[in-house]
This record gives sequence, structure tokens and C-alpha cells, in this order.
Amino acid sequence: MKTYGLIGFPLSHSFSKKYFTEKFLDEGIVDHQYELYPIEHIQSLPELLSNNPTLSGLNVTIPHKVSVLPFLNEIDEAAEKIGAVNCICVNRLEGEIHLKGYNTDAFGFEKSLSPLLQQQHTKALVFGDGGAAKAVKYVLEKLNIEYQIVVRTPVNNAILYTEITPEILESHKLLINTTPLGMSPNQETFPEIDYTQIGDQHLAYDLVYNPLETAFLSKAAAQGATIKNGLKMLHQQAEKAWAIWNQ
Repeated sequence: MKTYGLIGFPLSHSFSKKYFTEKFLDEGIVDHQYELYPIEHIQSLPELLSNNPTLSGLNVTIPHKVSVLPFLNEIDEAAEKIGAVNCICVNRLEGEIHLKGYNTDAFGFEKSLSPLLQQQHTKALVFGDGGAAKAVKYVLEKLNIEYQIVVRTPVNNAILYTEITPEILESHKLLINTTPLGMSPNQETFPEIDYTQIGDQHLAYDLVYNPLETAFLSKAAAQGATIKNGLKMLHQQAEKAWAIWNQ
């Protein structure tokens, strides 16, 4: 039996277990299972690995994408640049556990964003500056798209929502939400921007996928913007994780 799983806390909103369980069934992959491991503190990881000897791979979600780094033996080059890991390959060699970290968020984000980009999408506003934003920033840099981080409490190299002027919204035609705002069950929340300044030249991308259309996407669509949720990104990153675990 090979076991894969997701670590994070809390895990009530997990897409991964459903995705992989259905994948194993649909593709006739036997002796494989996918489990949820809601660990509040990353210090519990070594114990989790020793208690589950069939664990062969892990997905990592909030709040552990950065705090897991010191527990890894090796980090993929892209994940190292991003500074966050959401996929771990677990190898057991002669009783020793070897962990290699990857970031498949970047792969999934780039794959789902790229087909939607138009010539006007040269500047982006990125809402939030957590682990998910790290992968987004990495991809934007790779695609030569300038970006401005927007946060609620002051940090270096970021502006506050209250500092977004009509001119900024006019010049930044790509809007990306990397925060949990709008995620079920808090579906009425959204990035506090002036949506009347958005038009049909804008592309609004939300990493949230539950609900499929967040308040942020609804408000942007009402102004004529192109919208995209995070579901395709999730599918892409899940398949990338599967490829990594089986390479």
C-alpha cells in the first residue's frame, strides 16, 4: 500500500483527498490511498512520518508552506527561489527518511494563467503576501509582469488597500487574489478595492476555488472583466505532484 496525504490546519476545505481518491478509482490505481493529516504545528511532521510507514508523498497547505522548509533534506531549485513548498516526496532508504520539497503551485498557476494573458496585462496587483503569493510572484517575474503587493497591515515593498488609487487600477490590468477572502464559509468577504474602476481590459484571477465564483470575481465580472478561479490551477498542481511522486 502506498499512502499520500495533505498536511495543513485546518483541513475542512480539502480538494486534494477528493481529487486523488477519484483519480485512483477512475484510473484503476490499486493499493494507493490519500489521507488528510490536520497537524496544527509543523513540529509534528517527524512523528507523523514515523507513525505512517506507507507515506510516500505529501501535499502541504496553509499554514505550513514556509515553516516546513527546515524539515526537508533537499529542496527543488524553483521551490528554493519561491521560498515555499507545497509538495514533498518521501523516500525511505535503509530506515532513513529523506524529504525533498517542491512547489507545484507555481506550475499550476502559470499553466492556468498564461492562456488568458493579453497585451495589456503587463502590470499586476497581488492581494496578499503569504505562502501562496510567493508562487504567484515567482511566475509573474518569470513572465516579465511587473507587480505590486497589496496588504491590510503595513509590510515592506507593499501598499495598503487604502492606497490603491484609480490611476493604479487603471495601469494594473491583472488583479490576483492570493488571500482566503471569499473562501467558503466566508463567502461575503472580498479584497476592498474600488470595483467601479475595473473594466473589460482587466483580468481578475482568484486562487480560491470554493465557491467557484467568489465575491471578488463576481464584482469584477459585473464590470466586464475576464475572470478565472483557482480550480484549474489546483488540477494542474495535483497532476504535477503525482508526476513528482512517481518519477
